[in-house]
Amino acid sequence: MSDTRFTILGIALIFAGFLILGVLGNDFRINNIEMAEFGDCYDYSQDNPVSIDCSYRMLDQSMFLAAVMAFIVGGIVSLIKGVRGKWDNQVKPEDMVGPSRDDNSEKEGKG
Repeated sequence: MSDTRFTILGIALIFAGFLILGVLGNDFRINNIEMAEFGDCYDYSQDNPVSIDCSYRMLDQSMFLAAVMAFIVGGIVSLIKGVRGKWDNQVKPEDMVGPSRDDNSEKEGKG
């Protein structure tokens, strides 16, 4: 994979991590407030709130945070790999193409 692709992949992974955290992280913030203020956690998926154990909510919150951190750390690793890789300025002269290429084979053939 080229280095530009690693850089783009890193940016996309970091963006996805922060986007997931921003969109889905609000529920976990509410769970922290319930646990800190009231000591009880509630499940609001049914019509009536049901009291549940807060340790399950903390486990869900920890797993969510681990998944988001995996996206962000994966993006950072990909960015570092993209920056430290071999770029276009490290191409061998015989592999270069384009208008600025110094083509010695044509000059040698004419002389």
